[in-house]
Amino acid sequence: MTAERRIAVVTGSRAEYGLLHRLIGLLHRNPAAALQLVVTGTHLSPAHGLTVREIEEDGFPIAAKVDLELGADDAVGIAAAMGRGLAGFGAAFAQLRPDLVVVLGDRFEMLAAAEAAMLARLPIAHIHGGEASEGQIDEAIRHALTKMAHFHFVAADPYRRRVIQMGEEPARVFNVGAPGLDLLLEEEEVAPERILGTLGIEGEGPLFLVTYHPVTLEERAERDAEALTCALDAFPEARIVFTGVNADTSGYEIEAALQAYVARHPGRAALVTSLGRKRYASVLRAADAVIGNSSSGIIEAPIAGTPTVNIGPRQQGRLRAPSVIDCNAETPTIRDAIARALSGEMRSIAARKETPYGAGGASQRIHDLLLSLPLEGVLMKRFYEMGASA
Repeated sequence: MTAERRIAVVTGSRAEYGLLHRLIGLLHRNPAAALQLVVTGTHLSPAHGLTVREIEEDGFPIAAKVDLELGADDAVGIAAAMGRGLAGFGAAFAQLRPDLVVVLGDRFEMLAAAEAAMLARLPIAHIHGGEASEGQIDEAIRHALTKMAHFHFVAADPYRRRVIQMGEEPARVFNVGAPGLDLLLEEEEVAPERILGTLGIEGEGPLFLVTYHPVTLEERAERDAEALTCALDAFPEARIVFTGVNADTSGYEIEAALQAYVARHPGRAALVTSLGRKRYASVLRAADAVIGNSSSGIIEAPIAGTPTVNIGPRQQGRLRAPSVIDCNAETPTIRDAIARALSGEMRSIAARKETPYGAGGASQRIHDLLLSLPLEGVLMKRFYEMGASA
């Protein structure tokens, strides 16, 4: 290439930064790319751990910060945050003038970023489109991002077909696999016992990594959190690491319930706003079970060889590895699913590390495509009619 390609990568949470980390590093080190890292969302929120510090410690230059001023987690508060995001991204993109904007997933801050890019007539590349999470508002956001995006990097062939079904040109839809697998396959190991020690967790019982987020299309966060914590009480020897709750509607209710549980179980349970990329990967590998309703249990845990207990409808519709156990958000079924995850049979299944999301290397594939795809004329999208070969 005769000039650097300016690529704006938007990151808004600790989880999605972990998925993007490898790609960000590749772009940062490539002289053919001018990385423009745009940081927003919970990264800039003290209540969510101010995880922008992790980005700074990793040595990646931040081109712009878009503060959503996250406060109330009800519909009005989130709508206000999205409005601030739209204005902030608009100003950032006007200053940075990227050639291409990269967004991942289905969060409301990604919708604000894509809207601003669309209005600025900037090409958009979307990672993890075509998936389903039927218990979430995120489902609609993800599909809206698909229709705004010009290039699509999906994690599996069924998702590629779904994006094409939505009218996207097949030549612009790429099955690259899930970039989160790179985190588990390439990230440096941190001794799990050292991590647990810093969290004040003792003992030698089974280790649970628990992440539970609101199901945003339902209003039962407090009841679901109680069902989860009551089920965990059935395993009194277990050591439990809870990770922080998303900035979604009713997130504070769930967090309060988890804080109360930790207070009742000193020495064996801890709630961490953000473990950070390396510590999270290490605890995930060491865990006897991943429990909750995070996409990490569906996508990353299987490649780590860790059984997953997936609770409720939040991830309904995603492809499943055989090591994922689904259950509803009731204490008896959660308890039984955890017991099954700890069984020898499920441990043997998980040890096979089977996954429908590829075999790693997605970040490199996305990097190469971002630098090679032609951008001229991409803004003029046409609706692709099914019937032609894809």
